[in-house]
Amino acid sequence: MCGIVGFTGAAQAAPILLDGLSKLEYRGYDSAGIAVRDGDKETEVVKAMGKLDELKKKTNNGSAVKGSCGIGHTRWATHGEPSVTNAHPHASDDDNVIAVHNGIIENYQELREKLTKSNYTFNSQTDTEVAVKLIDYYYKKYGLGPVDSIARAMIRIRGSYALCVMFKDYPGEIYTARKESPMIIGITGGETYVASDVPAILKYTRNVYYIGNNEIAKLEKGAVTFYNIDREEIKKELTEIKWDAEAAEKGGYEHFMLKEIHEQPKVVKDTINSVVKDGKIDFSGIGLTDEEMKKISQIYIVACGSAYHVGMAAQYVIEDFTTIPVRVELASEFRYRKMTLVKDSLVIIISQSGETADSLAALREAKEKGIKTLGIVNVVGSSIAREADNVFYTLAGPEISVATTKAYSTQLIAAYLLAVGFAKARGEMDEEQYTALINEIYTIPEKIEKILEDKERIQWYANKLAGAKDAFFIGRGVDYAISLEGSLKMKEISYIHSEAYAAGELKHGPISRIEEGITVIGVLTQPDLYEKTVSNMVEVKSRGASLMGLTTYGNYSIEDLADFTVYIPQTDPHFAGSLSVIPLQLLGYYVSVAKGYDVDKPRNLAKSVTVE
Repeated sequence: MCGIVGFTGAAQAAPILLDGLSKLEYRGYDSAGIAVRDGDKETEVVKAMGKLDELKKKTNNGSAVKGSCGIGHTRWATHGEPSVTNAHPHASDDDNVIAVHNGIIENYQELREKLTKSNYTFNSQTDTEVAVKLIDYYYKKYGLGPVDSIARAMIRIRGSYALCVMFKDYPGEIYTARKESPMIIGITGGETYVASDVPAILKYTRNVYYIGNNEIAKLEKGAVTFYNIDREEIKKELTEIKWDAEAAEKGGYEHFMLKEIHEQPKVVKDTINSVVKDGKIDFSGIGLTDEEMKKISQIYIVACGSAYHVGMAAQYVIEDFTTIPVRVELASEFRYRKMTLVKDSLVIIISQSGETADSLAALREAKEKGIKTLGIVNVVGSSIAREADNVFYTLAGPEISVATTKAYSTQLIAAYLLAVGFAKARGEMDEEQYTALINEIYTIPEKIEKILEDKERIQWYANKLAGAKDAFFIGRGVDYAISLEGSLKMKEISYIHSEAYAAGELKHGPISRIEEGITVIGVLTQPDLYEKTVSNMVEVKSRGASLMGLTTYGNYSIEDLADFTVYIPQTDPHFAGSLSVIPLQLLGYYVSVAKGYDVDKPRNLAKSVTVE
């Protein structure tokens, strides 16, 4: 969840570290710091509380800190309150070892007690300082160098971590180690970079290595050497990142979130075209054959947050098109459930980053039980992508805003294509319906464009909602799944208390919360369920609720009931969620803007949740 950047080369490191950290601000943080080494001189450590601007002020945008080798970090407090003392980097007692760390060390108290008995002192409340001093302890005890001391520490540490370490005796070198928490290493023309996410180094290089679990890397100027935990040197292949640097910039938009909302037509189209060739769905690149799809007797969709909401929508579509029963599970619950997975089942793991801790653990749980796995991920080379049996890559490109939009939409399109592909492969859909549905999927990007053209009306309504304290989203079927996502967008960036309910559940408790002035947003895109949801909206209006209706063109009677109505183009009802979610994304965005909040970096949230 924190951000890591490292650099060694010929250029001054501090400006590069600060620039990289600025690209990782979306991950969420409360403090920041850098450590820079200038040849054989002492390493200079500078830390600051609050926004990265405070660190930039302390370092004069990096120009006041000299040296061509360094590491930087933005911290999200877990062990110890936000403070300069608890901020990274941390150092051993004599500054022999200096490091930054992402993740959580579960046995840090036990290790701290051991190190205290060996005369180490602790200045912070962090688990990271324990890791630093454990590495220093082994370095001095055995005298076998950085790789050996890090490997010994890794064996003792329980939990997750991505570590970047500098040693006094090895100027110009950075050592990294990884377990669970993501780490990427870039290299170009005599310079080497390391970061916890791609955008931090995309400006400098697109040639990267992915360091695997329980591996160590030695970074020198323009060179990287990899080792396993047994200290044996291992070889890795370079991967080219297809994203370009401009894709990670705002491109003239006020916020990344608004830019990413507007990128949805393109990335949805790209994702469709990645598996639809000449009007036919082709899963050969994913590794799924018709024979394998015929054998599937149960699907489990496992995810967190917005990806879980994708799973909820996918459940309705897959079960409508096929005879395969589908269960949608929260990854954080799935991994601790004691349940028997059905033989010949498929576990689909959905994750934008491919590093979500709970989702990755669920994937491994399924594989241990011999169940086939499929990852729907956005990041090439991520842990889920590497470990799943099959991978469906969404082509959303870099998503910077914490509140997902385009990644969600590409995941939803991937789910539709899987549903249609499964139905055709299993003989549960005829050629005419198959062709018609693919043709309809092709129209979705253009229809999203049409919705975006009407965003000023949504902005006007959002300004009226800025003072609201509560909002309720209701819908049935696919509309309920989309309501969940709309509600999440509202609460996570505008901080308005918001809940989503299956409309039929209102009478079972939630309706007691309806009173004068409460906003209720009804999603009504499913023809068979339209009248039922309208009835629920009538009920809440009679109790004083203010209503917004979101429906398809043609359902104009809703204007007699709702105070404000948004229309989306007609489409097959199974795919309506790809259109109805767009106004809800815009609504959440504009309410947050109206309230003056930091849309891209909502409080207490991080882009990729890589710890439990």
